[in-house]
Amino acid sequence: MDMLFGESLSVQTALFLLLALALALSFEFVNGFHDTANAVATVIYTNALEPNTAVVWSGCWNLIGVLSSSGAVAFGIIALLPVELVINVGSGAGFAMVFALLISAIVWNLGTWYLGLPASSSHTLIGSIMGVGLANSLFSANHAFGDGVNWAKAKDVGLSLLVSPVVGFCAAALLLLLAKALLRKPELYSAPESGTPPPLWIRSILILTCTGVSFAHGSNDGQKGMGLIMLILIGILPGAYALNLETSTAAIAHLQISARTTDDILKSYAGATALKPEDAGGELSNFLSSAGTASERTYAALQQKNGYIAEQMNGKRSLRELSRNERSEFRTVVYLVGKSLDKLHTENTFTVPSERNHLTTYRADLDNVTRVLPDFVKYATALALGLGTMIGWKRIVVTVGEKIGKAHLTYAQGAAAELVAMSTIGAADYWGLPVSTTHVLSSGVAGTMAANRSGLQMDTLKNLLLAWVLTLPVCVLLGATFFAAGLYIVAHWLGL
Repeated sequence: MDMLFGESLSVQTALFLLLALALALSFEFVNGFHDTANAVATVIYTNALEPNTAVVWSGCWNLIGVLSSSGAVAFGIIALLPVELVINVGSGAGFAMVFALLISAIVWNLGTWYLGLPASSSHTLIGSIMGVGLANSLFSANHAFGDGVNWAKAKDVGLSLLVSPVVGFCAAALLLLLAKALLRKPELYSAPESGTPPPLWIRSILILTCTGVSFAHGSNDGQKGMGLIMLILIGILPGAYALNLETSTAAIAHLQISARTTDDILKSYAGATALKPEDAGGELSNFLSSAGTASERTYAALQQKNGYIAEQMNGKRSLRELSRNERSEFRTVVYLVGKSLDKLHTENTFTVPSERNHLTTYRADLDNVTRVLPDFVKYATALALGLGTMIGWKRIVVTVGEKIGKAHLTYAQGAAAELVAMSTIGAADYWGLPVSTTHVLSSGVAGTMAANRSGLQMDTLKNLLLAWVLTLPVCVLLGATFFAAGLYIVAHWLGL
């Protein structure tokens, strides 16, 4: 197939590319009607907006959230994946990883949506990533079982699964009680009359909170799909997407100088240890495993790879001067160096302030060269997420609006739950915490029902808790199973 996305591809590779992109956009489409149904539940059940108007409004703000996102979360998703699969994503194992992640996440999201259970798409994807990492370490002769999993992130996710429902429940309950104490407006705390919209000022608050949750969801969750799309494009079309080809000549020169300074720092840690260039990549991969520890060999390998960066940038005015293969290799080296520096920084290896400051700046320089997010990726993801929000929302909305409490949702309850969700996801974005908007909002509704003494439907709460608890282990199993199946298919049927 001639010149697809700026590169010449075989028919087989082009089909893989189109299928992978279709799956990534399908994940965001499902994510749209699965997760953002939470955002419209309160405005629908308080009659603040008609259902069709609400889902279109929410879909538009999801779209705007995606388009205004920075891309940091998108590349953060890639950082959770096993290193050896990321740097070889164009291989058979890389294809298997991408398809396993997407299929397992879609399967679980569709299953919980069908049952009307608001589970977290973020935790679904992270669980799938952990499953792929476990399976990859099991099948790899060079790694111990579990080496491919980011256990620190797994701990964060497990903690958030326990803490976020409690935070949502308590915060929304307290907010409702505070509102009752300060706002003596009886109409706020009464159930809406059938088909009658609330007063304009109440309606405005509810629409505002719906807008905030929708925008925050798009700006955060929408980036996960973008990260997976970029992973696909980088692996299959490295000549076009492995590097930021718009990097200025001044930035390239600065990177080359920074690499030379970094070389001097690393030299003092490597000592007299010498390492062959061909062994450096394996040494850094071993160090980046969960059990890897730093040694002089690690610093020698890091020095080797960092020297390659300085050498490649020497005299270059544009990254377009690198060939297709050189761009792919350069990105691989930058990824290994960057991840290694991140781990060393986390372990407080560099104690001299000047060294830490320089390496932090150097790390940002490396990101600037390798992080590229084309407009068409943002627009495609935004469109998929926005359309998803407008379709298939009703199952989750019915659960949140009718099946959590025994009484109808009041205006104040809807506003309190969504204000908590909107604030929580905003704080989570700022601090980089893996908090689920789905969990916070659903438990927030339950908290307002408890505070209002409206009663709770315990069967629904049991089902919600079961779905939340099962999301991670089930998706770990799905990710591992689909990855193993993918490895078999690409090895035995496709010969990749």
